[in-house]
Amino acid sequence: MATTLRKEDQEHLEILRSLESEVGENLNFLGSVDKIWQPSEYLPDLTGEDWREQMQDFRDQAQTISDDLLVILVGDMVTEEALPSYAIQLNLIAEDEEGNSPRPWAKWLRGWTAEENRHGDLLNAYLRLTGRVDMRSIEVTIHNLIANGFNPEGYPDPYNGLIYTSFQERATKISHGNVGRIVGQQGEKNLSKICQKIAGDESRHEAFYTRMMHKVMDVDPEGGILSFRNMIRTLIAMPGRLMYDGHDPDLFDHFAVVAQKSEVYTIHDYASILTHLVSTWDVANRKVSGKAAKAQDYLCKQGERYSSLAEAVTEHLETQPKRKFSWIYNRKA
Repeated sequence: MATTLRKEDQEHLEILRSLESEVGENLNFLGSVDKIWQPSEYLPDLTGEDWREQMQDFRDQAQTISDDLLVILVGDMVTEEALPSYAIQLNLIAEDEEGNSPRPWAKWLRGWTAEENRHGDLLNAYLRLTGRVDMRSIEVTIHNLIANGFNPEGYPDPYNGLIYTSFQERATKISHGNVGRIVGQQGEKNLSKICQKIAGDESRHEAFYTRMMHKVMDVDPEGGILSFRNMIRTLIAMPGRLMYDGHDPDLFDHFAVVAQKSEVYTIHDYASILTHLVSTWDVANRKVSGKAAKAQDYLCKQGERYSSLAEAVTEHLETQPKRKFSWIYNRKA
């Protein structure tokens, strides 16, 4: 049975529909298919006469990556591969019931999905060619994550789709960017280029979603601020949190510990994203009253609140033991 939207959620949906022209004007945040990069450009050319030399150089560089960074890379790739679940969630906004609607929201969602799809494809192929990871374990993890589904805890308020993607696109930009920087320092230039290229895509996508949510705040500041508050109250649900390799029921938590300890994605980053979005959407200066004014005050304090927790979280994580990961043949990270 279909869920009947609450009055305020229906109003939010109508406001998003009213932004179709603005969405159309910002479709240039998607790259042109004939010009944008493709995964094959960053992998050995197995059709070339020197393919053996290319593969040897590729695998030699991949040997320099630490196990900690391999675990983070696998976790990031698994999350990217679960893209179908994320696209389904955003179809509440796009309403692409036919599958090929020419409306701007639908065109954006399909274009965004196509661009994001390359990230999982490229990282999957990269890891497979390195010979350093257990691909079957990784494939089981991807299968489980997609089958388990994904609930960002934003339904039925359609504003939450924009808030969530604004946050997550910035988070993935930070994560991929940091992995690229660190592996480059370790001597892996191929992966460094790959991660920086993916981070560039995430930056474009982030710009689109934050711009659309800014439009929402202009049109409906009270509704936008209350929706933002509601999402932050329950924390931003991580898209890979239901990953499972068939062995470790706390796999995502253990992966997240490695990412935090390696300073790839930390509580400092979470706090900085909150502060950034509050500033970008000009939350502090919106003229609102009642519940929205209280939510406004709450949001403006959250970046500082999470920053103040950072030291205690970091100290706690330092006490966490290394864990075995099936992705890297049960080596510890």
